[in-house]
Amino acid sequence: MSLTVLVTGGAGYIGSTICSALEDAGHRPIVLDSLVGGNPDTIGVRPFYQADIGDTDVIAQIFADHPDLSCAIHCAALATVPDSVERPLDYYSNNVTGSIDLFRSLTDHGCRRIVFSSSASVYDAAFGPAVTETSPVKPLSPYARTKLMVEMVLEDMAARGLRALSLRYFNPIGADPKMRSGQTQKVPSQILSILVEVASGRQPVFRITGTDWPTRDGTGVRDYVHVWDLANAHVAAVERLDDILPEQGGCEVINLGAGAGVTVREFVKAFERVYGNAVPTTDAPPRPGDVAGAYATVGKAHSLLDWRPTLSLEDGIRHALEWAERRGPSVVT
Repeated sequence: MSLTVLVTGGAGYIGSTICSALEDAGHRPIVLDSLVGGNPDTIGVRPFYQADIGDTDVIAQIFADHPDLSCAIHCAALATVPDSVERPLDYYSNNVTGSIDLFRSLTDHGCRRIVFSSSASVYDAAFGPAVTETSPVKPLSPYARTKLMVEMVLEDMAARGLRALSLRYFNPIGADPKMRSGQTQKVPSQILSILVEVASGRQPVFRITGTDWPTRDGTGVRDYVHVWDLANAHVAAVERLDDILPEQGGCEVINLGAGAGVTVREFVKAFERVYGNAVPTTDAPPRPGDVAGAYATVGKAHSLLDWRPTLSLEDGIRHALEWAERRGPSVVT
């Protein structure tokens, strides 16, 4: 059955990729995005509304224009950890208050099915290495705390008839394999973007920060999931939501990751294999706040969503590099 799905943040890196996955599966995404961080080039001919998620008039217009809309995927958020430390009130206002306003509008219009883009940053970083949905939570940044707060709001609303799935992402990487969308980050901050900067000569060396962690090679470990796999998990979530949750309401948390850890040295080697050249590296002390890292257990995603990641770390690097080449040398995840 074809579904009409509201995707907030549908012009962003993950949201736009979800829209493409929905379309490929025969569904119809409706995009709501303020374009504060979204890329309008990814919207195409999709129905699009430029507004904040708390704009009740626009939400009302969306339901008037699309009366068959029955589910929402909520991706819209301010989402940079250092920025959240500098501007915590903006993050709480946008991510928490804005989400509450959105949920009120959705339920007022009879939409009680929500898939929420949450984050693995809510987990206790000291717990690892394998993280389940019942692992302790201890968000360390305002950004991470907003994600956990919204999860708690959804859990409380589930007692009043809402059906909600909170999908805790680990580290998205890559681009839509058909190159319809990808990362548009301009300032290199993630491991792959920094490696591209070094490989292209814009930075002199890649610093491996922390080499004495209790991991197989001493460097930190992370879970990198291809953004296309992530997007298809959302398709499965909207298709299976009614089967997973009771009609009277309910809420479930589900991890989305590759299900395996990759160390920094392993990531560098994978990058070099795909890129075709070595990159200069140097060992350095860990940064303040660094941890050994963790990876997801994804058994719950398999059992509830019938979802498994299908694309490799090398696929993610390859697709990100292809997207970067198309968009410009400074744009990569």
